[in-house]
Amino acid sequence: MIGRQPSIQATFTAASKGTLPFECVGWIAVAVDFVAIMATSVITDFAYRRLFLYPTENDLRFIGIGLLIFANFSAILAARGNYQPRNLLNLRRQIPEIISAWIVVSLILLGAVFSFKIAESFSRVSTTTALVSGCGVIVLWRVALRNWLVRAFHAGRFAERRVIVIVEQGQLRSCNSLMELVRCGYRPVKTFEIRDLGSDTAGASPSLRRMLEEIIELSRNADVQELFILVKWERARLVEEVLSVLRILPLPVHLLPDENVARFLGNPVLQVGTVWTAELKRAPLTLSERSLKRAFDMIAAGLGVVLLAPLMFVAAVLIKLDSKGPILFTQARNGFNGRSFRILKFRSMSTLEDGAKIRQAIRNDPRVTSVGSWLRRTSLDELPQLFNVLGGSMSLVGPRPHAVAHNTEYERLVANYAFRYHMKPGISGWAQVNGLRGETPSVELMEKRVEADLWYVNNWSFWQDLRILWRTVLLWPRQTSAY
Repeated sequence: MIGRQPSIQATFTAASKGTLPFECVGWIAVAVDFVAIMATSVITDFAYRRLFLYPTENDLRFIGIGLLIFANFSAILAARGNYQPRNLLNLRRQIPEIISAWIVVSLILLGAVFSFKIAESFSRVSTTTALVSGCGVIVLWRVALRNWLVRAFHAGRFAERRVIVIVEQGQLRSCNSLMELVRCGYRPVKTFEIRDLGSDTAGASPSLRRMLEEIIELSRNADVQELFILVKWERARLVEEVLSVLRILPLPVHLLPDENVARFLGNPVLQVGTVWTAELKRAPLTLSERSLKRAFDMIAAGLGVVLLAPLMFVAAVLIKLDSKGPILFTQARNGFNGRSFRILKFRSMSTLEDGAKIRQAIRNDPRVTSVGSWLRRTSLDELPQLFNVLGGSMSLVGPRPHAVAHNTEYERLVANYAFRYHMKPGISGWAQVNGLRGETPSVELMEKRVEADLWYVNNWSFWQDLRILWRTVLLWPRQTSAY
């Protein structure tokens, strides 16, 4: 730890005013290294030529030298982990590493100059000055960065990341790791204390299960991003019980460190400040994967709305002329992380069912209107869901969302049903392009659909989404289970 430890409450109060994500510190160090090296290289060459009456026209050679130095220097430091925030705090490591890397880079530069026989094109005084001053600037910059990080830690200036902490009774007061998390911007929305530990062989106690259900509800409503467990690692059974219940959440779950770590060393390690956690479960998609999927959804859905607007207008007019009632039908569905949203569809029935009991559509259903029959058979009733995609509640591809009433029923009957919530629901999905759409009169048929949905969640790729969309288009004219 660094200096005197403030209380968790004081650190939390300051951290709630955070401004900078802790993970950005390493990238800032890289960016400033680049600016410092390039500026030193160019300025020293320019100053030397002006002072010693060299020609003052622009000379780009030292820009190339700066780029060469930075590329090699940053590669060496990155390979040795010196851009990790916890190492940026350690000057006893940083300064020797910087000097060693700089010497290696200087030797590489000199070797390149002599190998290509271009030594006469560079001033030895200017080059030596650039190398010496560059190393000094980097060392001074790292000292300043370390001092700023120390102050930022104590002031809690890092941007907040909302978390839930589950702690064994009596562990919170002696936990330095949690304090470190708070200083790094991890803001506990609420801390839950496990009082009834139960036995080593029994399942989760009723009080623990109630607490975990409250955690699940809070995480869905409070925009929680991660969960941390703080218990003695010797209580492996308790950790497994908590994790088995929390697996329903599409959120990372981390175990804060204890001395008894042998059983969990195979898990990926997350570095947070000067502490580490073992990642017991990762989010379904990484940030880059979510960004790619969302960008594709926005572009494709926006293009679809523009191109299909005339067809949607015609469908709206026909619905209005065919029967009384609204053009659009909305119904509560469960989306990502089980959150409720209103799905949009063209009205295809004479009824607008949305409650605790909803009857699935069957073949020759008397509730379906004449225009609705055509819309359902061609799946054109799903087109308004493009606006759900643009709004972020749905994706073009994902597990099809079921009515809330059906979810409540099947969560009790089908194992792992709730794992479908790990991805945004889609207009089309892996189950649908494999013939598992429409009515599900038996639990066995729903189990097959859930199995296909979970396969998609566990094997997602961008190319898989494109494949599903392509198969959706090919299967569109010959659908037999849409009615």
